[in-house]
Amino acid sequence: MTAARKVAAIATAGVAPLALTVFAAAPAAAHGSMTDPVSRVSACFQEGPEAPKSAACKAAVAAGGTQALYDWNGVNIANAAGKSKEIIPDGKLCSAGNDKYKGLDLPRADWPASKLAAGDHTFKYRATAPHRGSFELYVTKDSYDPTKPLKWSDLEARPFAKVTDPKLENGSYVFQGKVPAKSGRHLVYSIWQRSDSPEAFYTCSDVVFGKDGGGSGAGSGAAAPAASAPSEKEIADGAGKSSVEHRGHGDSDAKTGPKVTEAEPAKDAGDDAAAAPDGSEGSAGSGNQPEVKGAAGEPVAADENLAETGGDSDTAYIAIGGAAVLAVGAAAMFATTRRRAATGGRHGR
Repeated sequence: MTAARKVAAIATAGVAPLALTVFAAAPAAAHGSMTDPVSRVSACFQEGPEAPKSAACKAAVAAGGTQALYDWNGVNIANAAGKSKEIIPDGKLCSAGNDKYKGLDLPRADWPASKLAAGDHTFKYRATAPHRGSFELYVTKDSYDPTKPLKWSDLEARPFAKVTDPKLENGSYVFQGKVPAKSGRHLVYSIWQRSDSPEAFYTCSDVVFGKDGGGSGAGSGAAAPAASAPSEKEIADGAGKSSVEHRGHGDSDAKTGPKVTEAEPAKDAGDDAAAAPDGSEGSAGSGNQPEVKGAAGEPVAADENLAETGGDSDTAYIAIGGAAVLAVGAAAMFATTRRRAATGGRHGR
């Protein structure tokens, strides 16, 4: 083998592990949940997936199994692209249409709940993998009935809070919002839409306004157990049984500063139909793994569009090609340098 070929072979051999390393870090899924007010899935995870304490969390496990609770930070749609209302059907808002999380959609008036009051509130969203993006928080209408499946039309037409790239403090996004005046049992629904990929995350947080634990609407007499957020130790202890992946995610997004936008004023009730579609498009997921949906609701391959921080799934594959090109280019450069050195040596003799 000539010297040039040896150099090229060595450089090319270096491409394989580099490309495989980049490829292995490409797909990544799911990264957070609301902890103030506590989301349903966070509250049930805190109670313990194997032996939850509340009747509602026991029912959720009976309906969907324990894996959904170990994957408390994974209620997402990889290709939502800002079209959550079009692709999540009515009755499946809390699971985001994902069959693994179907237990979260159970219509009950006894879900563990957080106390909430009208006015300024500091919201916290535990982010196990930070991403750039925007949060929208909706609250249910005064006519909300917790004993019936949650529909888009049950939410107020406009979010009461919008936040873009809030600050990250001790692993949680922290931002302010002004809660509207309500009474009794309600639900806060959050959409975290990433800006560096089409992926979005969803939470349902049961809340109670006022002193009693009852809710508003039909069947509101049930008392609400207090919801508790999981501690860092509980999160760490349950990580070994989680199927959620965080490969390729760093803390670069944590450096983004807060940018808060006031929510738009609510319009007349007549606007609800346009602002809150009935969600008839799209379909529920299947199996015990997150269903990946396209913008029109069609399923796509499970490893597509599960984007890394700072880019979509194509980024990793482009990086692989780039690494290969750089390595081949380096091989050619080394070979040319070697030939010139050899030629120079002969001419100098």
